[in-house]
Amino acid sequence: MQSVSDLTAHTGYWLRMVSNAVSQDFARKLAAEGVTVAEWVFLRALYDVDSMAPSALAGRMGMTRGAISKLADRLIEKGLIDRVDNPDDRRAHSLSLTKAGRARVPVLAALADRNDADYFGVLSADEQDALGRILRHLAERRGLKAMPLD
Repeated sequence: MQSVSDLTAHTGYWLRMVSNAVSQDFARKLAAEGVTVAEWVFLRALYDVDSMAPSALAGRMGMTRGAISKLADRLIEKGLIDRVDNPDDRRAHSLSLTKAGRARVPVLAALADRNDADYFGVLSADEQDALGRILRHLAERRGLKAMPLD
């Protein structure tokens, strides 16, 4: 009979266990604030710019333009972003944070910081740095570019 490795022998098993816990807790914290993880990532991506074309945002987030459009519609309905038509091209528009959206980003970022501290605060500063370095290195080596949205 062929030997079969135990589930817990796989690094991916442990990575998924931690990732699921971190992600699910963060999603619950964001839901209490009325946004999803994908909406948070969208808002944060717009925070450092005055405005951005949906196609550029789709590329930055690793999403389709259709998915960006659906997210934008939800965030417009929530009053967190604006869609501004381009006066030179009626088919083009840009997306930007509203005043309310700009004010919410630091609040949501603090939740992200607190969530990280809750999970990774049990590690020493050196261990946290090493883990971050290893994960970034692995993502770079594997060519991973899409933003995690769930």
